Amino acid sequence: MDWAAWGGTVGIRLNRNTLGSMGISIADSPGKLPANSARLTDGLNVRQAHNSELFGIREGSSIQFRAESGSFVGFLNGSLQSRGGYNLSLQEGGSIPLVDFRLRPDPGNAMRLDVVSGDGKVWFYIDKLMYDLVNGNRVLAIYTADMRVSRALAERVGHPELIDAPAGDMEILTQVTRQGGGGVRGTTPSPSHYHGEQVVGQPAGVVYQADLFMQGISVSRVNSSNVTGPGGSGKVVFAPNSTLRNNVNAGSAATTISGQGSAGTSSALWTAWIPWHTKFSGNFPPYGNDQHPFLIWNLYRVNADGSIEQIGRSGVKHAWLTTNQGCAPGEDFDSQVLGRSCSDTYGTGNNDANEDLSFRSEIIPATNQWGRCHSLFDPGCVGNNTNPNPSDDGFVRRMVVNEAQISNTVNPGASYLFDSWYLARQDINIYNSMATITGTPTFSGGNWTFAGQANYRLGSVTDRWVENLPAGTVAQSSELAVGEGHAKVAVRVTNLGNGQWRYHYAVHNLDFARAQTAGSEPNLDVLSNKGFNQFRMPLPVGVNVIANKFSDGDLVSANDWTFSSAGGQLTWAAPAGASLDWGTLYLFSVTTDSPPKSGSAVITVAQAGTPSTFDIPVLMPAPDVIFKHGFE
Repeated sequence: MDWAAWGGTVGIRLNRNTLGSMGISIADSPGKLPANSARLTDGLNVRQAHNSELFGIREGSSIQFRAESGSFVGFLNGSLQSRGGYNLSLQEGGSIPLVDFRLRPDPGNAMRLDVVSGDGKVWFYIDKLMYDLVNGNRVLAIYTADMRVSRALAERVGHPELIDAPAGDMEILTQVTRQGGGGVRGTTPSPSHYHGEQVVGQPAGVVYQADLFMQGISVSRVNSSNVTGPGGSGKVVFAPNSTLRNNVNAGSAATTISGQGSAGTSSALWTAWIPWHTKFSGNFPPYGNDQHPFLIWNLYRVNADGSIEQIGRSGVKHAWLTTNQGCAPGEDFDSQVLGRSCSDTYGTGNNDANEDLSFRSEIIPATNQWGRCHSLFDPGCVGNNTNPNPSDDGFVRRMVVNEAQISNTVNPGASYLFDSWYLARQDINIYNSMATITGTPTFSGGNWTFAGQANYRLGSVTDRWVENLPAGTVAQSSELAVGEGHAKVAVRVTNLGNGQWRYHYAVHNLDFARAQTAGSEPNLDVLSNKGFNQFRMPLPVGVNVIANKFSDGDLVSANDWTFSSAGGQLTWAAPAGASLDWGTLYLFSVTTDSPPKSGSAVITVAQAGTPSTFDIPVLMPAPDVIFKHGFE
């Protein structure tokens, strides 16, 4: 038997910036409830949306849905109708009435609801649902869902480039009026399958291992300020829709992510569960805390001269629930644990949610430990979320780029890469939980988009950068892998002719940090998590430096690293407070009159400790003795 629900509340957080760029404004919102109105999840210790406008849901009609193993699996028919809504004014003089709108299942997609006005037109739709059945299966909670622009709306306002663009997010909390089949949650397998635990029935030492994969990425513009196009200097914010999947292996190797060659198959033959607990929700196995993955994303520009710059960096997204889709049998037993083969998608609005974004400085990335004590959400270190809705202007802790950084006129011949990375504790392979796509920042109709998204690829952006090289260019990528984390140093060397060679070094701190901490989990305090503050290599006698360049990807010169060719060394050194920290790539370029040879560069750790430096193989300038003597 099917399930049914009605009543409750719908919370909407419209992106007024996106609507304004389409010539849409909110005339009024009749029926809007007070911000502190009761919700069906009050007192349940589950996530509630902040800064949403609440409307009641009528009890005159219901929506039908299905459940399996105690979890919502899709809508069927019927609808939910709001009490109130919005009157939208159009710049061209018309209006769209969204008062008493209905949420109606899409006939072709059981995980999507159309937002329908009284005249039956679909102006928005919601997808990328994060959901659970709570309070003894008496409440269907759609904690968040992306609210997107329909084709009808985009065409009505003359912005076809914004079809499917995120325009906000929505929370739906509705009362279950009929419980059908599939309401019993699967029992948690015993013994547990966390990382490092013995596999029953296997020889001693055969254990479960954590190996989380990134399955897919798409990118949307979510905010902007004072944008005018390729010649402008306004700010643009991009955020991803990121889908992950847990390893599928259960004793033998099988492909988890197709189309990725060996990168899509885990070396872990026994899949570990990944804990996925909402921050401050309690202390749980296996770490005795509220462990959950973290997500970051970045934008890179590959310039016409072959150099790469990281021009945008996000804050840290705290994951808080998994919908466990497509799990292996018996592995969907808890929305706070990602089981074997389970996948989950964090939508654009979810990843841009202010209440889940904090700073990279709070994380020890190699161990995936969060210093929640004195964090953004617990500034007083009391062990609770005392700052659940931090002050926000839509740009802080987001991936912000300046128009000049993505302009095709300012940067002719450039191409772009976007990456997204889930960090999970004790993950045995960080490279298959990160991935890149290509795309082109495009300005049309007063809006920036990341157009032509394609070429999905697991792995680090630096490894991708040294592939498919143009003629006259050689490259090398080397890895630092130590207990404190990983880094990549990649170099592309181009023969410019006339006895000159240009060296582009990309130093990519993936998850290296020499952390300084106080206390212990669950109330760990991360005092510092600095990375590197110097990059250098020998400059042989007789080699002349013709030009040099540094880029940390921002447009602030005060924090640029300084360059020196004195003392027989090529040296770039950071000013105070400008270390190369985790999740960050800096560019170091030098042009000399010497061709490359194999050598070794040195990166210096910003925090005192042992070792203080690391040597990494690179291509570096070497005297061209034959050339110097005039021979060919």
